[in-house]
Amino acid sequence: MERVETRELEYFVAVAEELHFGRAAERLGIAQPPLSRAIGKLERRIGVQLFERTSRRVDLTAAGAVFLTESRNALAAVDTAVLRAQRGGRPHRLVVAALPGTGSGLLARVVSAYRRQPGAAEVEVVFTRDHVDVVRAGSADVSLTCGYDDLGGLEFTDLAEETTVALLPRDHPLARKPAVSAADIAQDRHFRPEWPVATLDEIIDQVAMGELIVTVASSATDRLGPGVVAVPVIDAPPTWLTLTWQPDVPAATREAFVRTAKSVASGLVVLSAPGA
Repeated sequence: MERVETRELEYFVAVAEELHFGRAAERLGIAQPPLSRAIGKLERRIGVQLFERTSRRVDLTAAGAVFLTESRNALAAVDTAVLRAQRGGRPHRLVVAALPGTGSGLLARVVSAYRRQPGAAEVEVVFTRDHVDVVRAGSADVSLTCGYDDLGGLEFTDLAEETTVALLPRDHPLARKPAVSAADIAQDRHFRPEWPVATLDEIIDQVAMGELIVTVASSATDRLGPGVVAVPVIDAPPTWLTLTWQPDVPAATREAFVRTAKSVASGLVVLSAPGA
């Protein structure tokens, strides 16, 4: 069978997502007749019907639904291959992704120590909520993560253990305690068990104004202002700061950075909140 081209996959995905040849053609910036012919040619080439067509509607067949999933994966793989090739062709550059507020103090020390090494690559730190996804996509070499969620298929190494703290307004009754329990803070109407969709600075401002209470890893406490207090949560499990990367992408520069990070973190048994 003649190999399917990426252009044909893009055409198919557009029609499959729009379920309308006219809208798909407009999305692709082409006329509808050539798109219809391309889809018909694709179906003949792979030997299965991908769409059920009537005068009123277009639907995916069972084979079309399977092909849609695989086509998206294939196009994503092509994009990743291009990104990795582009990065591989650039001289001596390392992109480190991190979730905003995660291990910022440790990350700063690691980057500083790495930059002092002879022959160190240029380092770019990217703060993003998609810090794991950008490693998978190949647009970052390594990511600093908190915990092990969503690390399937990636390699990682532990750097430092962190305690969990509650961020409280300074005038909150619990702020005067040396430690609190999860039940203590759960009773407050301002407590949010899930991390809000906001930057760390925005969250700290909301806490200071008495509008929010959250739990965070203790490394986030180096950004607190005078209006916020970090109190250890005694019954919350600790988390680990980890570095993660793609296992199938050799990179001597990345390996040197990982070695530096482990060396810097080796003396940090537990990162605790100030005064804890």
